[in-house]
Order: sequence, then structure tokens, then C-alpha cells
Amino acid sequence: MSVTEFIKHHFRHFNAAVVVDAAEAYRRHLDQGGKMLLAMAGAMSTAELGLSLAEMIRQDKVHAICTTGANLEEDIFNLVAHNHYRRVPSYRNLTDDEELALRERGLNRVTDTCIPEEEAMRRIERQVLKYWQEADREGHRHFPYEYMYQLIRNCNIREFYEIDPQDSWVYAACQKNLPIFTPGWEDSTLGNIFVASVVRGDVSNIHVVKSGLEQMATLIDWYRRTSKDQSIG
Repeated sequence: MSVTEFIKHHFRHFNAAVVVDAAEAYRRHLDQGGKMLLAMAGAMSTAELGLSLAEMIRQDKVHAICTTGANLEEDIFNLVAHNHYRRVPSYRNLTDDEELALRERGLNRVTDTCIPEEEAMRRIERQVLKYWQEADREGHRHFPYEYMYQLIRNCNIREFYEIDPQDSWVYAACQKNLPIFTPGWEDSTLGNIFVASVVRGDVSNIHVVKSGLEQMATLIDWYRRTSKDQSIG
């Protein structure tokens, strides 16, 4: 039984039926040449949404993404540090001392999943800092996702891959060169790290990462250009 057959047979009423309606509307939209802008919040990358989203991107079911800075970076964290993640099934019952012990082990908890600071965050920091500094020297400016694409395209992090890159949605988006809009990126881990790099003097120009206002303007431009010829979902 296919997924389509399963949901049509079992998802008959209430919110379940809405899932069927939405899926069928999505299919009609794409069949008619429409484009899809995916808006994604939460900690979905750490939940490994890339397992399904990457394939959707490869099949041209998503054409632009608006998401949190956390989702952008955490997909890459998982790509390079997956084997060092730790799951905490009893996270609801953790004591203060147990939370402190996780922190002292360099484990950053997102609900029931802990991201390893050294293997994920610091590993990516060391690599992306090179591109921030290069942009600083050469007077270039890029959006946050464009720096992630540089890491992928220039193979800086390939030696660290701990999952099949086909299961990374950012990797898939890079292959399709999709725009990724990240409002509030400054509040992400890499956003914090970037500002710290400026404060330390490792990067002299804080504007080498394009701002959220510029992202908004670019999103408007993408929407206007795209909607001239196709509807956008």
C-alpha cells in the first residue's frame, strides 16, 4: 500500500481528512506549474526532517524556503556530527544537576536530543569563519545560507560527513540552488558566533553577513519575479 493509498483509506474525518485535502491540493498546485515556498519553524532539522524534505527538494516539490537560523545550521550540524548526538528519552524528568552534567559534557539539549558542541558547532565555526574572513578581506557580502552553500560546494566539510548527504535538506537545496530566507538569523548559534568573531576582531566588518532587512527585500523580489508566471503556494 502506498502512502497515498494509506492516508486515503485511513484519514477520513476531522483533522485527518484535512491532511488528505492539503496533500491533494499540493499535488494539483504542482501539476499546474505552481511553485512552493516552504515556511519551517521549530527544531525540525534536529528532528531529522531532512530524511523527507531533501527528497521533496530533489523532486522539485519545494522552490524556496523560509526558516529559522537554527534549522539552517542544525541540518549541517547533523550532517557532520550525527554519530556524536545523544538522545535523552527521559528529558521531562531531568534534574538541574543532570542538565548541568549534560552542559559540562558539551551536549546542548534540544528537547530529547543533545547536539555535541565540539563535533557540531565548533567544527562548523572553524570552517565558516574562513569564509567570513575571506568576504571581509575582499569586500563581499552574502546571506547566511550562501555561506553554508560555500561549505558544501568547496568540500570543506565532506571529510566530516556522518550521514548520507542525500538525507540533508540543506545539501539538497544547495544542489538546486534554492534561496533560503532566515529571518532572525542573528539569534541562532552561528549568528551568536559571528558577532563574537566581530567583537574579538577576527572579522572587522559586521556587514559581511547580509541583514534580515535585506533578506526581506530579497524575498519580496523573489516572490514578485516568480509570481509573474506561476502561482505560489
